[in-house]
Amino acid sequence: MDLRSVFLLLSICLSNIVLSQDEVILPEEKKSLNIKRADQAPKIDGVLDDIAWQDAQIATNFISFRPEIGEARPQQERTEVKMTYDNQAIYVAAYLYDDPTKIMKQLTSRDNFGQNDFFAVILNPNNDAQNDTEFFIFSSGQQADAIANPTIGEDFGWNAVWESSVKIVDDGWIVEVKIPYRALRFTDQEEPTWGIQFHRQFRRERSQYTWNPIDPTKGNIGIYHGELTGLKNIKPPVRLNLYPFSTGIINDFDGNTETDLTFGMDVKYGITDNFTLDATLVPDFSQAGFDNVVLNLGPFEQTFSEQRQFFTEGVELFSKGNLFFSRRVGNRPSGQLNLAEDETANVPNEVKVLNAVKVSGRTKKGLGIGIFNAITEKTEATITNTTTGDKRREVVEPFTNYNILVVDQQFNGNSSISLINTNVMREGGFRDANATALVTSIQNKRNTYRIIGEAKMSNVNPQFDDNETGYSTFFFIGKSHGNFRYSFDHSFADTKYDINDLGLIFRNNYNNFGADVSYRIFEPKGNLNNYRINAYINYRNLANPGTFTGTNFGVNYNAQTKALNNYGFNMNIEPGKQYDYFESRDGRFFIYENIASIGGYYSSNYNKQFAYDINADTFKIFEDGRDLFGYNLNLSPRFRFSDKFLMVYSFNINMSNGSRGYAARVDNQPIFGERNRKRLTNSISANYTFNPFNTLALTFRHYWDTVDYDYELFTLLDNGRLTTESGYNIDNIGQSPNINFSTWNIDLSYSWQFAPGSFLTALYRNQLFNRDTMSQDSYSESLNTLFNQPIQHTLSVRVQYFIDFNGIKSVFKKKTTAETGQANTFIRQNPFYTHP
Repeated sequence: MDLRSVFLLLSICLSNIVLSQDEVILPEEKKSLNIKRADQAPKIDGVLDDIAWQDAQIATNFISFRPEIGEARPQQERTEVKMTYDNQAIYVAAYLYDDPTKIMKQLTSRDNFGQNDFFAVILNPNNDAQNDTEFFIFSSGQQADAIANPTIGEDFGWNAVWESSVKIVDDGWIVEVKIPYRALRFTDQEEPTWGIQFHRQFRRERSQYTWNPIDPTKGNIGIYHGELTGLKNIKPPVRLNLYPFSTGIINDFDGNTETDLTFGMDVKYGITDNFTLDATLVPDFSQAGFDNVVLNLGPFEQTFSEQRQFFTEGVELFSKGNLFFSRRVGNRPSGQLNLAEDETANVPNEVKVLNAVKVSGRTKKGLGIGIFNAITEKTEATITNTTTGDKRREVVEPFTNYNILVVDQQFNGNSSISLINTNVMREGGFRDANATALVTSIQNKRNTYRIIGEAKMSNVNPQFDDNETGYSTFFFIGKSHGNFRYSFDHSFADTKYDINDLGLIFRNNYNNFGADVSYRIFEPKGNLNNYRINAYINYRNLANPGTFTGTNFGVNYNAQTKALNNYGFNMNIEPGKQYDYFESRDGRFFIYENIASIGGYYSSNYNKQFAYDINADTFKIFEDGRDLFGYNLNLSPRFRFSDKFLMVYSFNINMSNGSRGYAARVDNQPIFGERNRKRLTNSISANYTFNPFNTLALTFRHYWDTVDYDYELFTLLDNGRLTTESGYNIDNIGQSPNINFSTWNIDLSYSWQFAPGSFLTALYRNQLFNRDTMSQDSYSESLNTLFNQPIQHTLSVRVQYFIDFNGIKSVFKKKTTAETGQANTFIRQNPFYTHP
């Protein structure tokens, strides 16, 4: 199937499904809660004696949707919620009846649910069933918040500043909440109707209840919201929040100590009622978590998840089409150096981000617009002539501008269509890039079937070559309701499709097909709360030439028992010959045959003081002349010493004997080797939370990896097979391919929220790294070698303060009112005083 046929098929399918759309069929009965304006705002203290609550309508009769569906709670465990509002905020009061001895309340950091009962308020000012703002309050007093929609699910990287208070009482617990309008996006309307939903979880049995009933067997959760009425003449505030910060850093490495003091500011500004500008000026990411580096033997780059807050918060629109991989901004320099034989280079590990800006929002009619821009500074490498000692500098990354534009239209309460463009412009003769995608996700009126379609184009302007334009498509259709489900997908990318300047694609040149069938239960049956079993098959080809590369099929099973223990197993088989066109690094294929793997896991109930996770799998190859075997075992016990102190230890061992892969490049050809590989990883995560505002955290990881090659090495024949007849071995290829690789990381941090949205964070970090060819060394010998390497110590203290423009206005307003009141008092007491 050529590219035109794929586009034609995609267009026909999407056109037919769009033409069949009228409006989504929503649940027939929606609960409605009428809200009244408060003359005096309630005090957020967990005591519901305020006048505002006396005549407020009660939202009650919560209904379960997991594990049972449609069940009510006993009277002594009922939930009652009231709401009110004024010109500044929405207020919520919830009385959560329960036996206080059964309430689980582990102290955790923000956005970490832990072992807590929780109450949640879900607001949708557009009442469009797709764009929710979620506020969670835990029984411990901690908060979590997120934005949510059917495309991304819940994004807890989003953070707002709001107030809550929790009080444990004799017959349950009480929640009181203030949600300022600055935390929401809504238009100026006289009498709007908002979407509203309340959730309550009983952690001890993992049961969850909502005010308006939910049918988990179909549709996204947003279509089941109730309605909030009674709001009158509320005005969107001036949404201007400033987060000035300063960071002091001390770095010590191999006896060299450097200090730095930085100042910067993050800004959030509401350009309109529904659109917000987020900017980071002179950004500082020094306290972002460390990356879990591993030894990469494969042909594709090693990537890490984003840990910089600016790039994790509010990026829902920019994730459309998967064209944006935020680690590209400020990543390693992209330029290549041509060094003489007597030259060495010191290349910076990252490029400094000068500033970054996001503008995003969505209109009342569901039109979302996102604009992203980031600028990085010119970066140079220092090149040293080892003979003369002369040094010179060469640009490895010029001044660079990264841009994204997204336009996304939602419709029918369950569907959307998006246009995305990314652009990277580098100064001078360096490579520029552009990528565009048209993406759509459509569900039918009854929320029973879903279609996803993507058409993408990339254009790259290399430094010394002609422009290259590539194409990619993706199509998915599947049944999305009921116990039995199925789907089919097709993905395509030609040889020139490349989005890696601002996106992420490990490889191009594919034309793949896949199918999946599954069966699940949504309510308890026998000893199980739920289970899901699915089977899949994939058929892979190159796009050019259109040759077969491999196939695989498998089965997954996952279940949860009524005792809240989770377990599952998986099996995957790659039958017959598999053709790997990437391991050789020169475009020729490498054949392997008949690999089978099987594994399983067990996760005990985290509600217990001691719990554990165990995950194990094994694989074997069934190929003449080969004896490949391997296994992976992960053990992770956790112990909750108290509701304040939790420690998790994780041990992983990964062994493979007899694997074959790329070892080196000699005489302009790839050299393969048969190798034994052993990986051990030890990690500890510990948190002591004094209260919802003070947390002490420890993160430790030691990773050790050895790769030991057989003495004789292979060359790759044109038929995809390996041979030793070329005579290569470890001694005659120059440098030994054997590897002993170790990393060591410790982060010890203390975080104090000293005011709403304001934090002081102190971080101590040390890091060690070693790579050599001593693959025969034992674990203890390798650890001793690692400890003999220079260690990097980093100590940093960061202070961030939250400033709300409306708060500044109110201070001046109060001050003016107070001064006027003092003047009026003076006039009354001094009748002969003449006001100027």
